[in-house]
Amino acid sequence: MRLMRLVTVSILLAGLAPAFANAHFKLLEPASWLVEDNRGDPQKLGPCGGTSATAGTPSGVVGTATGGSKLHIKLQETIYHPGFYRVALAVRSRDELPPDPVAVTRDTEKGPWSISGAIQSAPQRPVLADGLFLHKARPTEPYETDVQLPNITCEKCTLQIVQFMEEHGYNKDGGYTYHHCADLKITADPAKPLDKAWQ
Repeated sequence: MRLMRLVTVSILLAGLAPAFANAHFKLLEPASWLVEDNRGDPQKLGPCGGTSATAGTPSGVVGTATGGSKLHIKLQETIYHPGFYRVALAVRSRDELPPDPVAVTRDTEKGPWSISGAIQSAPQRPVLADGLFLHKARPTEPYETDVQLPNITCEKCTLQIVQFMEEHGYNKDGGYTYHHCADLKITADPAKPLDKAWQ
């Protein structure tokens, strides 16, 4: 009987293991370009989510925003992991999105393990904000902030939000980073000068 209980507990713990091994987040605002489940999946593959097994289902949503103004971002960390978030904007092509944050790692018996990721203290285009919501404790509320958009016009820009995970093993699809994107139609504010470097 005792052996049976131990086996049952071991199976239950094994079933919980992936939840502790992988962080997840759900993009709440602006609306994601992919249909997300309650954990925010699929989100491993860069630059905008999906996995090597499934690309995900496009939502078809294109949000609207005014250039030269603040854009509200809201996300929910659905499975906790220490780390931080970064926001970037591609104007013409997703190829403009930056590589994932460079990781500092240590070797373990199970492979490389992330210690930290590079943060731009003064974000450079196409990064709008970096090192957001740096945390080492489980969040109790959604994360929210406003980021400044360049004053540009584009029919379908890509806003990328990534989560860099500290204290995490390497995963084949996304390394130490999870990815979400939102498609945005941005209209420049005629009362402000255009940000020509972004055109």
